[in-house]
Amino acid sequence: MVRLLASEVQQLLHNKYVVVLGDSVHRAVYKDLVLLLQKDCLLSYKQLRMKGELTFEKDQLMKGGELDTLHNRTDYREVREFCSDHHLVRFYFLTRVYSEYMESVLEELQSGTHAPDVIIMNSCLWDVSRYGRNSLSSYRQNLENLFGRMDQVLPKSCLLVWNTAMPLGDKIKAAFLPQKCKGQARISVATLKKRVRQANLYSHAEATKRCFDVLDLNFHFRQAKKHLQGDGVHWNEHAHRRLTYMLLAHMADAWGVELPQRHPLEIDPVDWESAGRVEEWQPQANRGPQAFAPPPPGPFPRPRPLFPPPGLPVRPPPLLACPLPPPQVTPPLPPYPQDSYFSSDHVFQTDEFYIHSEDPAPTHTGYTFEGDFSFHPQPPMPNYRPPCYQRPAPGAHRGFQRRLAQGPYMPWRGRPRRPQRHGPGYVESRPQ
Repeated sequence: MVRLLASEVQQLLHNKYVVVLGDSVHRAVYKDLVLLLQKDCLLSYKQLRMKGELTFEKDQLMKGGELDTLHNRTDYREVREFCSDHHLVRFYFLTRVYSEYMESVLEELQSGTHAPDVIIMNSCLWDVSRYGRNSLSSYRQNLENLFGRMDQVLPKSCLLVWNTAMPLGDKIKAAFLPQKCKGQARISVATLKKRVRQANLYSHAEATKRCFDVLDLNFHFRQAKKHLQGDGVHWNEHAHRRLTYMLLAHMADAWGVELPQRHPLEIDPVDWESAGRVEEWQPQANRGPQAFAPPPPGPFPRPRPLFPPPGLPVRPPPLLACPLPPPQVTPPLPPYPQDSYFSSDHVFQTDEFYIHSEDPAPTHTGYTFEGDFSFHPQPPMPNYRPPCYQRPAPGAHRGFQRRLAQGPYMPWRGRPRRPQRHGPGYVESRPQ
């Protein structure tokens, strides 16, 4: 995953028409994309919770929302649009993957002045929880109808990215789940999770069969449940920014665009894969859009102490209780003149030093020569993260023969041969 700036996202989506279709989770996907097109900051808690507002970061509410009535029924509608000089992003709220309303949306996209370049879509939670006992079988049939119509309506140049439903928490308190659904009791969390897994399997197979792109968000966020909000369905601002980066990287790969390469520490400053329970999301008093910038780099790593920290024995205790001789205090070493080629704040990464002086070199090597040097145990030093990544040197593995260099000159590993004595080149006459 590559971290992108607002200027780079503007360049990637220059003169592009992006359509986002889905539920409240994909409403946040739309909001984060609109925000990243304008500034380098994250969504606030209030922006994630709001729905149907008249405007959000210079966008416009086209239909539904506060223009009509805010409710949690299956006929809720909300259409938003963000339009700038070179960007167009639109959002349609869906409560079912394929219906008469979805057919009207496809007709609107087909009859528009501009054809969409990218469609980001998902619809799952409402489908498997609000339409009776046979909701899973009807969802599978609706998927076939949807992708069949998409194949007919969308141009070949349009990139359709189907997102699988994101993981759910252990406790679900979302408002779209009513207490009773068509005369039956409220669906349990275990049953809903099972239906979501099966629905993701169906949607993945159907989209792959139609040669559409699939982004498996359920896999990528399976171990990031600490970024879930308290309702067990929606996610925080860090999760949505990571999701946006995945979508943009997927688009760049499909269009053959090479994204900028950055330092590994700048890619993801937030800890992600952490197992644990779902924490309740509590709003902060001074919460607002925060700059999404990496933390400042830490100090350079200091050399590890050569002696163990205080409290640990330097050597094993003697077997007999005999008095130990008093420790000999060694005076500190005299300061040596520094070489002009080295700076005083340079951190050495090796234990060998050259001291350019006329005096003989000291017997102890491997120490940093300072004025307050002593042989007493040093306090423990914190283990800072190295500022760069170093590849380990290749090591010899036991049980494998070393590869010998190929060529006419092979290394001789035996004992040197004795020189052979050759006879004279002519035959001498022996005396008779």
